[in-house]
Amino acid sequence: MIPLTRNGAAPLMIHLRPTLANLTLATTLTALLLGSVSAEETKTVTESASGQTKHHSLSLVGEPKYPADFTHFGFVNPDAPKGGLARLPSIGGFDSLNPVLYRGERAPGISLVNENLMSDSIDEPSTSYGLIAEWASYPQDYSSVTFKLRDDARWHDGKPITPEDVIYSLDVNKTANPRMGLYYKNVSHAEKTGDNEVTFYFDTKGNRELPMIMGQLTVLPKHFWTGTNADGETRDPMKTTLEPPLGSGPYRVKTVRPGRSITFERVEDYWGKDLPVNKGMWNFDELRFDSYRDMTVAFESFKAGNLDFWNETSSKNWAMAYDFPAVRNGEVIREEVKLNRVMPMQAFVMNLRRPQFQDRRVRQALNLAFDFEWANKNLFYGQYERVRSYFQNSELAAPAALPEGRELEILETVRGQIPEEVFTTVHQNPSNKEKTAMRNNLRKAVKLLREAGWHVKDGKLTNTETGQQMTIEFLLVSPLFERIVQPYIRNLDRLGITSSIRLVDSAQYTRRLNKFDYDVIVGNFAQSESPGNEQRDFWGSEAADREGSTNLIGIKDKTIDKLIDHVIFAKDREELVAATRALDRVLRWNDFVVPQWCSPRSRIACWHRYDKPDTLPGLTPGFLQVWWYDKDTAASVSEQAQAH
Repeated sequence: MIPLTRNGAAPLMIHLRPTLANLTLATTLTALLLGSVSAEETKTVTESASGQTKHHSLSLVGEPKYPADFTHFGFVNPDAPKGGLARLPSIGGFDSLNPVLYRGERAPGISLVNENLMSDSIDEPSTSYGLIAEWASYPQDYSSVTFKLRDDARWHDGKPITPEDVIYSLDVNKTANPRMGLYYKNVSHAEKTGDNEVTFYFDTKGNRELPMIMGQLTVLPKHFWTGTNADGETRDPMKTTLEPPLGSGPYRVKTVRPGRSITFERVEDYWGKDLPVNKGMWNFDELRFDSYRDMTVAFESFKAGNLDFWNETSSKNWAMAYDFPAVRNGEVIREEVKLNRVMPMQAFVMNLRRPQFQDRRVRQALNLAFDFEWANKNLFYGQYERVRSYFQNSELAAPAALPEGRELEILETVRGQIPEEVFTTVHQNPSNKEKTAMRNNLRKAVKLLREAGWHVKDGKLTNTETGQQMTIEFLLVSPLFERIVQPYIRNLDRLGITSSIRLVDSAQYTRRLNKFDYDVIVGNFAQSESPGNEQRDFWGSEAADREGSTNLIGIKDKTIDKLIDHVIFAKDREELVAATRALDRVLRWNDFVVPQWCSPRSRIACWHRYDKPDTLPGLTPGFLQVWWYDKDTAASVSEQAQAH
């Protein structure tokens, strides 16, 4: 499963400890970039008591990169020194340290406290390795999966991690988060099935993704969450709390300053520090996330040396805002890191729960009114390309050709239930490269709106039958997006559409999104190389009315549900690619969103007191995971800066 950014600006891509259950709204600058899930045959060691093969790794894309006896990941410095403080920004405040509850504003970095059964690799797609679990096994029909817990796995209070903890965690995750409820939909129950073993049973067969989904379960300490707090009150995982949670991960909460910051400290006696998946990682003694009301203020704090690392999401800033003393004297270094991942569909997301967006022709008209080429030239300094696919920059994207082969066969099963253009025309975004293109596109938009029953009356676009005027409110959480929305609004005004911007704080933004109370937002649908069950939450009918789901569009289409099932139950990689392309093509031809832009590069800036491996992982810059504080470099750079 992939995180969905639901704020009005692109997130700071800091890859925290991978976990499915910790996917949250990216209302802070901290966003999770995850791999995906499923299970293929891998190199093995032995057989379990049931005769099933024990897997040290789970992967959908073939053989894992690392064998069963690997000592550390290839992208780490296994001898990296421990120490130092890393300070990072968080936009907005937080009101909860509950690691799984979807309600409230979850504290940034809280996923570092708890762990999963397996750990996602950050330099290969759709692959995970043993963490709390030593190995996994499953039958050929994928009707269940068994995990053997490590005998030395411990909570921070020294108590062992048990199968009972895992079973309890499944129940809590399914209840506390509606997205997880759909994600674990096919998990019927879990049982202790051996010495330190737990088995998850599925109500369906052939879902190759389910073993890894369960490997990514966030494991909670049952004795803590069913116990009492310092006030003698019984804890409730269904409620927000500011009590630091008990965990098993590399960090624990040190200090909490509500509305201001949260600090984590490295656990010196962390039980898993010498595991292959952790060697050379989690090197900072302390991590502190400081809260800021917006990214402009946060960036000024970075320039002043109050923050250590910055992932620049503004093309204007990257081009214009880095001529300050610390850059000129070498105290701050800048770098563009190319990332090998599927590019997300970042877009203006229309809420189909609103009547004005239910006609596809209206949505097509709104796409025609967006001038990407002008924005890219005048606002983004030519740094972006237009998003065309929900799975851009991968083989999963529907090709720029008519469907054929297995993809066509899948689409034929739903012919008559999807736009006929799927079979006759390659979907393309409107282009405004020519001087007259915008005028022509607006004419096309007017024609489509008339066909949909909208005409201009007294300068206002009005519904012929109801007399209702078309109005659109853009709900944003970042003021940086106002300069992008305003030119779009001017084009919409030329169509007679009354549009406005509503800028709210992150807490209000989260509440409104959870309740689907908006017209248009900026969404970022992050995907991976191995889409699967999370597609139900993105586009599935069941998620459309479930509060807190990531079906932000409000899609309720049984045909799309069928296409999602093709993805989930794909028997192999070839089938998965064909099914995903079919889904991609149908989503695009329904014009649910107005696509924006993307870039395959991560733009980072860092105060020059840190060092990193020669080769960074392919999916993320990995600042928190693999970088380290270098006191010698810090001292040397400081001396050079003073000399200047």
